[in-house]
Amino acid sequence: MSQSSVSYLWREPEAAKGFLTGVSLHSHTNQSKETLDFISELSKDWSFLQPIMRWGERRSKRLTGIDPDYARAYWTPPLTPSLAFDLERKQIEEKLQIQGLVSITDHDDINAPMLLRTVPSSRHIPVSVEWTVPFGATAFHLGIHNLPSATGAEWMERMAAFTAMPVTTRAPKLLTEMLVELDELPGVLIVFNHPLWDLYRVGKEKHEVLVNEFLAVNGQFVHALELNGLRDWKENRETSTLAGKWNQLVISGGDRHGVEPNANVNLTRASSFNEFVHEVRRERQSHVLFMPQYAEPWKHRILQSTLDAIRNYPDFPEGSRLWDERVYHPDAEGVIQPMTRLWTTGHAPAFFRAVLVMVRMMGAGPVSSGLRMAWNDSGEMRTTLAKLDA
Repeated sequence: MSQSSVSYLWREPEAAKGFLTGVSLHSHTNQSKETLDFISELSKDWSFLQPIMRWGERRSKRLTGIDPDYARAYWTPPLTPSLAFDLERKQIEEKLQIQGLVSITDHDDINAPMLLRTVPSSRHIPVSVEWTVPFGATAFHLGIHNLPSATGAEWMERMAAFTAMPVTTRAPKLLTEMLVELDELPGVLIVFNHPLWDLYRVGKEKHEVLVNEFLAVNGQFVHALELNGLRDWKENRETSTLAGKWNQLVISGGDRHGVEPNANVNLTRASSFNEFVHEVRRERQSHVLFMPQYAEPWKHRILQSTLDAIRNYPDFPEGSRLWDERVYHPDAEGVIQPMTRLWTTGHAPAFFRAVLVMVRMMGAGPVSSGLRMAWNDSGEMRTTLAKLDA
């Protein structure tokens, strides 16, 4: 039988006592390409944005000859692999006073762990990835942790080919066959990340039907469902219920994209990542600990993560300092370039800068404090977390 426990550091300050290691799962670096498709989706939901966006698109075409292409454009998180690794490890070691292990999972990319494995202080980091898996009308994100370093690049080629393959032309059992192969690697950990997040907006009911179809066929090759540190407690409670239905463990996954460390970690008595995988896969044990930042109002945390993405960081390595160095778009010839190379005046248009100023004001002291109070849902959170923990 699967045995999961969930605890909260602000309620149980000694929760890590008796454990040897904290494991940070599912975080992102500047090697991760984050789609800008959501911008066009926002205009569909909020009709008042449509005329503003159409005006901006016409202006872009007139001044630069470039049509906005939200599907190909993307942004990257601000932290380099080294900064991300240190942030996650230090949170565990300083706040919990135990050893820290970190598994970074960029979207469909293993560059970060491969780079970190060349540095003595992080040479034991697992080769991990967040794999985008098209499934029916949607796609799921699977955390594939601890790939064999010798075949990691080969696995990435196979995963990328699968992701790019049209669903209609794909062999029906190809996904299951790949998951079987991964499951046969004893050190690999397969996690269904944020399973109930309707990320591709197919509708809550349809999404849940597809999730259950996926688990019915492939659940035996999935080792845990993720309680996500950037999703709200209601969704995580539903994920816990889903895990019980399928006799699955729940496991942590912070999903950090900004500069706030993961809002949850796993506690373990293992001293290495391989031993941790054995504990989850063979012993069927998982101990999830939510960190104090998860107790902050969810909307406020999402705002802070957004602000992290559009801030400038003068002390960061070159190429990561300015927000528009971290946003990419095709130029007039279709070649992907950082936005800094596309501004005709050398800097973002005035209207764009004005929008950023207004958004950043939401994170300033008085405004931020007011929003935190307005969004305070601690009573509802306590009720929901109590049910999640039950």
